[in-house]
Amino acid sequence: MSSLYETTEPSVVNEEMLQKAVEEQGPQNKAGLIAKEEGIQYDEVIQLRLDYRNILKIEHLWEFSSLRKLQLDNNIIEKIQGLEKLTNLEWLDLSFNNIQVIEGLDTLVKLQDLSLYNNRISVIENMDALKNLQILSIGNNLISQLDNITYLRKCKNLRTLNLAGNPVCKEENYKMFVAAYLSDLVYLDFRLLDEQTREKAFTQYQYAIEEITLSDVQEQRTAEAQNRTEQELRLHEEAFVEHLNGPDLFDSMYADDPEAAKLACLPGVSTLLESYKTQLVAFCMQMFEVGLTHHTRRQNEVESFFTCFHEAVADNQQRAAQITADFEKSRRQAMAGMQKVADTRLLEAQITNCSEEITQLSQTLMTLELQLVDQLEDITKDFERNISDMVGSFIEYVQGIFVQCRDLENYHHEKLLEIAEATLEKVAKNVLGEDLPDDVRLLFVDKDTVVNAVSTSHDTHLLKIDNREDELMTRVNRWMNSLMKSVG
Repeated sequence: MSSLYETTEPSVVNEEMLQKAVEEQGPQNKAGLIAKEEGIQYDEVIQLRLDYRNILKIEHLWEFSSLRKLQLDNNIIEKIQGLEKLTNLEWLDLSFNNIQVIEGLDTLVKLQDLSLYNNRISVIENMDALKNLQILSIGNNLISQLDNITYLRKCKNLRTLNLAGNPVCKEENYKMFVAAYLSDLVYLDFRLLDEQTREKAFTQYQYAIEEITLSDVQEQRTAEAQNRTEQELRLHEEAFVEHLNGPDLFDSMYADDPEAAKLACLPGVSTLLESYKTQLVAFCMQMFEVGLTHHTRRQNEVESFFTCFHEAVADNQQRAAQITADFEKSRRQAMAGMQKVADTRLLEAQITNCSEEITQLSQTLMTLELQLVDQLEDITKDFERNISDMVGSFIEYVQGIFVQCRDLENYHHEKLLEIAEATLEKVAKNVLGEDLPDDVRLLFVDKDTVVNAVSTSHDTHLLKIDNREDELMTRVNRWMNSLMKSVG
């Protein structure tokens, strides 16, 4: 498994190496000289060869954002890293290195061909994101567990697999196992999997395949459900009302309330809490539903703005192109006519006329450009006013609901205080009809203690409500300011 270059000094991927590699693989002769003079744009490079360079660590490749094919074979690389920005990569060769773990591939969702041949890999893993992978060469490694190969069922488009040279290939049922569990595979270890082999493999592993297929379906459903949940949460966050479609605010108020559990033991408090929670959740649901509605309106306004903006630009460009084309047609006709004129005075008059037409064209195009600028300014001003009104309306509504939440908390506080004081009086007279836990009884040593406990609970709840309101206001205003800045 060792590399050819283990005994030599490792090389560093630096600017000099990258520039040299790009120049060597780019256009040659005169075209190459021109490209070198104009400067090499790494973000335009499609293919890059960094093989046989004794590279130990992958780095400094983030600028190659358009790269589709990357060769890093025959180096001494120990870790797959530094590829996160290469999201357009389709072909990656990491063969003949010292890699032990498959990792660092999560962003390479377009990858179709991956070679990890002749490394030190013992486990097939961390390839969930490679949904488009069609060819995998991972021969001459240390893979020894037959069951580990079933991981590749995640790669739904995999058609060619090379595992030759791994310890697992010595297993008696290796070929049948792979053919059964990877039923869409066409080539295994450079050989075509014929229909007879597939049928025999399926028969041999039929019950196991049915079981794992059911497991795959359940796993897929779980993943889809999680994806839907994540998408819904993103939508709620974009509407600034995440976690307001349930008891989350109420629960957070009591989760951080050190006195809540004790006060809940007082007679009649459980009923009071149930009523409080129901009403507070109803207020949160109002904010949530209105938030989603306002989000849809804002998104429609944003889409309408950019549509109008681009249509205005396209229409103006089309009109300018038509005017220019008409002028060019007239100019060619005039030039053809001038070639036939022998009279010098007449020729000078036609030249003067052409010059005036050019001036007129310039003025017309300038007028069009100024009209476009005015039109875009009007569109932008209308958009900014509409968005500002929408955000203002949303903020006003939400602030009104938070006021009601605070009023509800104040009402709850008053009722809780009444219950606490009544309980204190009964404890003092020793006429309380039910036993209280010892830590709760400690609240009733005197009036100040129990009042302070109720007040502390009240302050905690108000702080939670205030913080949620402040967070919502801050985020919606930040979003609006960022949007205005981007279109201004």
